[in-house]
Amino acid sequence: MQGFLNEERRGAVLRGLRTDEGTCSRDYLAAARAVLHELVAIPELVQRLPLLRKPGGYARNLLVGDDAVSVWAMVWAEGATTSIHDHHCSCCFGVVSGTVSETWYRAVDATRAVPTEEHDRLAGYVACMLPTGPNIHRMQNRGPGEAISIHIYGFDHEAHSSSIETEYTAVAG
Repeated sequence: MQGFLNEERRGAVLRGLRTDEGTCSRDYLAAARAVLHELVAIPELVQRLPLLRKPGGYARNLLVGDDAVSVWAMVWAEGATTSIHDHHCSCCFGVVSGTVSETWYRAVDATRAVPTEEHDRLAGYVACMLPTGPNIHRMQNRGPGEAISIHIYGFDHEAHSSSIETEYTAVAG
């Protein structure tokens, strides 16, 4: 799937994400924000790619990755939702098209969390977070139509199958 971006663009993305401080630093988050702003500013660059889709769910498409970072295009069918989760690594995302709703949570114990706020993330939105938190959230596409987002995670996609650390169950506050 790394063939989705040409070799020159993949190299530029990976170079843009390199910092001396690793993937859990403010410099890295600034670099990831800059890369995401560039990618979401040209939606047709991502939209024209032969991205996998999953009816009723979301599909992850690896765009580029190495031993430190992985960059994914997520295609969200209407109604697609993630679990309530946090991350073992830095997590940055930008919305290319459509709207992705993000609900933030606060943990009440090791596996339960209460919702604290909710926001609709529109095309062009970019955010980054460190694994030190708070970073418990759920993302979903309430529609109408499909949404596409780009996610940059500070992990080796060959060493880890996912960026998720813990999944939570929602409880009333």
